[in-house]
Amino acid sequence: MDDPAQLSEYGKILLIAIVGILLVCATILLAKILSPKKPNPEKLSTYECGEEATGNAWIQINPRFYVIALVFLLFDVELIFVFPWATVFGSRELVAADGRWGWFTLVEMGMFLGILVVGLVYVWKRGDISWIKPAHVEPRVSVGIPATAYEQLNNKQYHVRDYKAAVLEDTADTGVKVARSGGLAFRPKFKKSN
Repeated sequence: MDDPAQLSEYGKILLIAIVGILLVCATILLAKILSPKKPNPEKLSTYECGEEATGNAWIQINPRFYVIALVFLLFDVELIFVFPWATVFGSRELVAADGRWGWFTLVEMGMFLGILVVGLVYVWKRGDISWIKPAHVEPRVSVGIPATAYEQLNNKQYHVRDYKAAVLEDTADTGVKVARSGGLAFRPKFKKSN
């Protein structure tokens, strides 16, 4: 066994991580301390890759751009797996050990690429990777009510009574309507239990 006073492999990794974290923190702290601080409106404005900033930075961005970026990353990362496959597929030692190895890896990569192509076709058919915004179509439902009836209802002036104004109230005993003022326009009536 090695000398216990020496670092293990995990200790070396931990030491490298600690040194990396300290270096990053030190450079950020030095930049904070040494950098000149002369704010002006131009420095405090939104920076847009050398372009003149127009409008507010808090605008809504169409989520279609995020979907396109995610689809690109998905296929880009998946294609990274083709390179290790190519190195293993081209290994003469593995093919010499078993002749079926080459066919197995070829079928395996064909299935992998087939799944990627199916995913691409699905995203393409849904229209998630088209840059052109589709025209918005308002849904229309065919009903037997003419549009003029809706217009009459919408244009009619309705009288809204003030709920605090005098309200006529039925008295259960006499059946005579009595006016009362103020309070709620609705008073619940409860049945008397025998």
